Amino acid sequence: MAFNLKGRSLLTLKDFSKEEIRFLLDVSHQVKRERKAGSYHLRFKGKTLALLFEKRSTRTRCAFETAFGEEGGYPVFLSGDDIQLGAKETIEDTARVLGRMFDAIQFRGFKHKSVEKLAEYSGVPVYNGLTDMYHPTQILADLMTVEEEFGSFKGIKVAFVGDGRNNVANSLLIGCSKMGIDFSITAPKDLFPQKELVNLCREYASGAGSDIEITDDTDRGVKGAHAVYTDVWISMGEEEKQKERYDLLKPYQVNNELMEKTGRRNTIFMHCLPAVKGNEVSFDVIEGKASRVWDEAENRKHTIKAIMLSTI
Repeated sequence: MAFNLKGRSLLTLKDFSKEEIRFLLDVSHQVKRERKAGSYHLRFKGKTLALLFEKRSTRTRCAFETAFGEEGGYPVFLSGDDIQLGAKETIEDTARVLGRMFDAIQFRGFKHKSVEKLAEYSGVPVYNGLTDMYHPTQILADLMTVEEEFGSFKGIKVAFVGDGRNNVANSLLIGCSKMGIDFSITAPKDLFPQKELVNLCREYASGAGSDIEITDDTDRGVKGAHAVYTDVWISMGEEEKQKERYDLLKPYQVNNELMEKTGRRNTIFMHCLPAVKGNEVSFDVIEGKASRVWDEAENRKHTIKAIMLSTI
C-alpha cells in the first residue's frame, strides 16, 4: 500500500504510524534491489539537499550524499564552521533562508529543539540525522537489517545492552514497539530510559502485540533475543564522563558469554557504529560470524534514500 508522505519531515518515528514505517521499509528494500541491479533513475534531478552537521559523521553523511547524488540531486555539506546556524543568526532565520534555496534539509547535531525549529520554519522536509534524543534514520536501517535476517518481525526479540537512555536506545524503543518487535533494554538503573517514553512505547507495543522490558539483569534482558544491540558508552559531548561510564557499564559489555545467554544459536549482533572494540563489545563478537554491523551500515543508505524519495 502506498502512502502520500510528500512534504513530511522525519524528526522521530513517534510521528509515523506502523503502516507508514512499513511503507518506508518496503521502499528501502526496493531501492536496495535497484542498486544491486545497477538500475538508476535520477529521481532527484534538479533537486538540492542541505546537509547541516554540528557533529562528525561517517555513515550519516555518506548515506545522504551518495543516496541523493545517485538519483541526480545536488547535496551541499554545511558544517557548524561554515554557516551562522545559532551563532550570528537564529535557527529560525537560517531555516527560512535554506527553505527557499533547498528542497530538503538534513540536520545532525546536539539539541533536538534545533531540528524541530528547522522543520517548523523552513517549509521543506527536514530529516533528523541524529540529535541528543533521537536517531530515527539509524533505526530504519536496523529494522531493515532485522527483516533481511529473519524474514519478518513476528515473534522477534531485540535486546539493547548498555546506555539505555541514549538516542539510539530511545529510537529503538519507539521503532520496535511500533512494529510489534519484543524489545528489552538492559542497563544500570542510573541509565534507564525516561519513564514517559517507556510508558508511551508500552502503548505502541500493546497495539502492535509486542512486549517491552527494562531491566538491569543481563540474564533476563537478553534471554531469547534474536538480536543483541549495543552502542558506545560515551556519546559525543559526554567525554568528561568517560571513567564514570566505563566503571558503570563494564559489566554490560557484549561478549561471547553474554551472547550465549540468549539461549539461541542464530542470535545476531548489531551496533550503529562507530564502535570502541573492547569497551561496549568484545573484538571477537563484532568481528565474528554473528555480527551484522556492516549490513546495518549499508542499509543506512537505502533507508535514507527511501525516506527522501517518499517525502520530497
